[in-house]
Amino acid sequence: MDLQLAGKRALVTGSTAGIGFAIATELAREGVAVVLNGRTAERVAQAVQRLHALVPRADVLGHAADVATRIGCEHLAQASAGVDILVNNFGIFDPQPFQAIDDAQWQRFFEANVLSGVRLTRALLPAMQAAGWGRVVFINSESGVNPPTEMLHYGMTKAAQLSLSRGLAQSCAGTGVTVNAVLPGPTRTEGVADFFAKLAVEQGVGLAEAERRFFAQSRPTSLLQRFIEPPEVAALVAYVCSPRSSATHGAALRVEGGILSSMC
Repeated sequence: MDLQLAGKRALVTGSTAGIGFAIATELAREGVAVVLNGRTAERVAQAVQRLHALVPRADVLGHAADVATRIGCEHLAQASAGVDILVNNFGIFDPQPFQAIDDAQWQRFFEANVLSGVRLTRALLPAMQAAGWGRVVFINSESGVNPPTEMLHYGMTKAAQLSLSRGLAQSCAGTGVTVNAVLPGPTRTEGVADFFAKLAVEQGVGLAEAERRFFAQSRPTSLLQRFIEPPEVAALVAYVCSPRSSATHGAALRVEGGILSSMC
């Protein structure tokens, strides 16, 4: 299927690895000029090189900026002015018991996972509305609907992000700009792989057994009973970014492997 994306320009935050890199790669394959973003120039340069290796004719730029900060968002927005598509993918997670999460951690998670998207959308949305076309996508999580007891601060930010996404969509009614959230489930990113490698060592079991225990004990409602691969998320995001998704607006779209058992 031709997604009719050739010639569009996109910014994908947090795109040097994991879901963000997979999204940028999928968009580049569809002919989108992509701006990659990460915190350090070295990681961004490496990601640009990797994407060129996967998609030799890709139009790719990289910009290092810490979007967990106001100044980082300002710099990135200036470097990405005029994009047609904004994918707010950047986010942080860190399993901690509730009693161990101090005020500074709650604030840090809100800055990173919520305000990064607020700031970038506020800066880049007006040009999309003026042009009469655009896409804003928030990479959310099933944790926004199903708060994880092992990291409540993360779940809080994803619930807030869902509210933000829907409210922004309502503000864009009739403009030709759509705003949606995509909710992945547990995904085999580099960070998750490292975490489970350490967890397996702590439990004295193999990696496969550590993953099996996680789904049996922490995500028993998963219908896949496995980690989702980043390209599986990216395929949905690419569609949501495309002109073909024009009737998908204000939605929370699931790609979480059936963890959420509700019908809506």
